Amino acid sequence: MNVLVTGATGFLGQKLAYRLVSLGFNVTGIGRNWEIGKQLTEKGITFEAAALENQERIIELCRNQDYVFHSGALSSPWGKYKEFYSANVIGTKNVIEGCKKWKVKRLIHVSTPSLYFYYDERRDVKETDPLPEKFVNHYAETKYLAELEVDKAFQEGLPTITIRPRAIFGPGDNAILPRLIRVCEKGVFPKIGNGEVEIDLTYVENVVDALLLCLSSEESTLGTKYNITNGVRVNLYDMINDVMGQLNKTTKFRNISTKKAFFIARLLECTSTICLGGKEPLLTRYTVSVLSQSQTLSIEKARRELGYRPALSIEDGTKEFVEWWKMHAN
Repeated sequence: MNVLVTGATGFLGQKLAYRLVSLGFNVTGIGRNWEIGKQLTEKGITFEAAALENQERIIELCRNQDYVFHSGALSSPWGKYKEFYSANVIGTKNVIEGCKKWKVKRLIHVSTPSLYFYYDERRDVKETDPLPEKFVNHYAETKYLAELEVDKAFQEGLPTITIRPRAIFGPGDNAILPRLIRVCEKGVFPKIGNGEVEIDLTYVENVVDALLLCLSSEESTLGTKYNITNGVRVNLYDMINDVMGQLNKTTKFRNISTKKAFFIARLLECTSTICLGGKEPLLTRYTVSVLSQSQTLSIEKARRELGYRPALSIEDGTKEFVEWWKMHAN
């Protein structure tokens, strides 16, 4: 069985490619990181260096593939709209065209729950809940537009299924927990608002489990979207304390009001846009929202229709990450 993974040099894509090849699939991984690509090759994965925006190349790489996992994307809370649109929308269109041309059995698309949120507090968000009139950032907006392309492809006859995994962490994570750790190591971590912030996390191998379920899920799941988390809410600041404690480090919090934090973030964003050529500011309104507002998802639909069950707990996943971090952190 031939399987193509886009974003194979990214955190999730790499884990997915390794799991697929361990299960006996013939795996081709697309990515831009040659160093990680070499590691994939050493594990028996065919690595192809390619940009999602390269239509001809992406379409050709879909040839002879039975299934395509599209996990490649430009993911960041800050950046230029054109770059997000090119990677996330045009890139998805190219993958879709390749799947349609070569009659791929199923396209499994990795989206994001970031498109639900807009500087507000929301709990147990379901896949069918209304989306904000304006998206929180360019990443969320372009991932929504990419979903529309996938929806259109499904209506035109391409079998598709979409997952929206939240806050993926685990060994190899270079975004969520590492960013929090580095802020703590600088001396003081801002505690915005009252500190009663509940969040979802998702251990990376649980997301891989969900993706594998999408390979053989019932036909009724096609054209559908699924939230994926660990199914357990955690207090953000308790989690930070726990991680730093496992690293034998203390955490100093500095309280700051939500109103003040949003004001500072807006000021920094304006300064960056007007004076600094769009350089990512030290604090964004999106970050303030994440640090001050409870934002959680319902995964009941994935449990019911995909049979998704998070296998590894957040506690065990955190221990796995900490052990990896101790060995690999600079």
